[in-house]
Amino acid sequence: MMKSVFGIAGIALSVTAAMPALAQEYPVDTVTLITHSSPGGGSDVFLRELSGYLAPILGVSVVVENVRGGSGAAAMADMAQAPADGSRFYATTPTFIYTSLLSNPEYTYKDLEPLVNFFIDPEVIYTASSSPYQSLDDVIAKAREDRGVWGAANPASLERQALEQLKTATGVEAGIVSHEGGGDLMINVLNGTLDIGVGEVQELQSQLEAGAIRLLATFSDARLELLPDLPTVEELGYDVVVRKFRGLAGPQGIPDDVVAAWESAVQEVLSSPEYRAVYEPNNLRAEFIPHDEYVAFIANFATETETFLRETGVIE
Repeated sequence: MMKSVFGIAGIALSVTAAMPALAQEYPVDTVTLITHSSPGGGSDVFLRELSGYLAPILGVSVVVENVRGGSGAAAMADMAQAPADGSRFYATTPTFIYTSLLSNPEYTYKDLEPLVNFFIDPEVIYTASSSPYQSLDDVIAKAREDRGVWGAANPASLERQALEQLKTATGVEAGIVSHEGGGDLMINVLNGTLDIGVGEVQELQSQLEAGAIRLLATFSDARLELLPDLPTVEELGYDVVVRKFRGLAGPQGIPDDVVAAWESAVQEVLSSPEYRAVYEPNNLRAEFIPHDEYVAFIANFATETETFLRETGVIE
C-alpha cells in the first residue's frame, strides 16, 4: 500500500474592539483577512472565529472577506496585487498549492509570501446519519460492488488528493465529485447523492451536534483527543495520513515590523484561554510556525506535492 503524508465575493464581517496600547503601533487601522472558502466553509469559519480575539491583540479592526472563484485563483490574484503594508492577508491551506499546480492560474503561491501558521486541522470522513454506512469498511465494500460516489470540497484540494490516495490504497474505483465549497458538499452528503464527504471537524460541528452526520474515520496520524473512538484511516489498514495546515500569506515584501507584530499576536491569541475554549472543541491543533520557518515549510510542501502529482500522472 502507498502511504501519503501531506504537510499540512462578497460577504464581509467587521470586528472592532477596544484598542489596547501596544509597544509598537500597527501600521494600519484595519486588516482584511480574505478566503476563497464559501460562507460556512473551513477557512471562513476559522477566520470569523479568530477575528474577535485577534483584533484587540493587534489593536486594529479585522474584516473577513470571501473572494471566491477558481478554487483560490481569484483570491491569490487579489492578494498578489494587494499593497504590502500589513492591511490584507489570505488564509492559506493546501488548496492554494494544489490550485497553483493543477490549474496554472495567472498568480500562484509563488507570488505570495507566507506569513505565519496557526493550526493543523484534522480531516475526517463523514456520511449522512441516514446512510447505511456504519464504518469506512462499509463504504469501501460498497465501492467494490458498484463504484460508489465520494465528495471533496474543491477540485484542487488536499481533501481531493486524500480521497485519490484512499482509492489507490483500497484498490476501488469510486467516483470523486468536487465542489466549490464545504457547504455544497454537505448538502450532497445529506441528500444521499454522495456516499461520503471529507472535511474538517470545525466546519462539520453544527451538523454533528444536530445528529445529521456520522463520522467514520480521521486521516490524522493519531486519534483525535476529543473524539477518541474515531479510528484513523491508517489503523483501519489504509496507509493514508493527511495534515492540513492553516495559516496566512500576504503579498511579496511584507515589512519586518508587520511580521514581528503577527508573530507576537499569533502566539498570544493561541494561548488565550477564551480562544482556546473555541478552537479546541473543534479539534484544531495549535501549531505556531514563525515567518521564516513558514516560508520554508510552504516551499517544501509545494515541492512534495508537485512530486506526488507528477509521480501519479496528474500533471506532466
